[in-house]
Amino acid sequence: MKERDVATLRETAAGVFLAIARVVKTQGRRGEVLAEILTDFPERFQNLTRAYIERPGHTPDPVDVQSTWPHKRRMVLKFAGIDSISQAESLAGLHVLIPREERMPLPPHHYYLWELTGCQVVTEREGIKRELGTVTGVESTGGVDLLRVSPRGGRRAEVLIPLAQDICKRIDTVSKTIVIDPPENLLELNL
Repeated sequence: MKERDVATLRETAAGVFLAIARVVKTQGRRGEVLAEILTDFPERFQNLTRAYIERPGHTPDPVDVQSTWPHKRRMVLKFAGIDSISQAESLAGLHVLIPREERMPLPPHHYYLWELTGCQVVTEREGIKRELGTVTGVESTGGVDLLRVSPRGGRRAEVLIPLAQDICKRIDTVSKTIVIDPPENLLELNL
């Protein structure tokens, strides 16, 4: 029902990027960096030749990726033009980005969590549709994730809806709509 390929969606003046790694520290003496993997698809690093480095307050900088290799559940990255420890130190804490268009394709009924934010949640029972609110985020629980839904008009407190196929009957990320059929009393439990 879900995929978390990207921990962070970054919108900048240059476009929309997805964070696939975060530089933790230097690794080696020739400018390599050790990065925390933020994608569910670490195999994407095998053929990564171009990425962007997030610079707070600036447009992401394009960078050629010379080599990558796994190291203790993390990834070592070597960028062109970063050839010393001091140059590599300047990257610590920054995100490695790719354009959103380069995201990994997902199988049917799998979604990137960032795609669900902003979707309108609608209940549909016996042919009657009622707008519940807008997804403001997805909460990971270690089990079934929960959609955080801000009710329309702000009349009530936030509603938590399990992101399960039995409840979320149709998810259309293009039209930004999620049709749910919640079990009896689920919505009342949130009050």
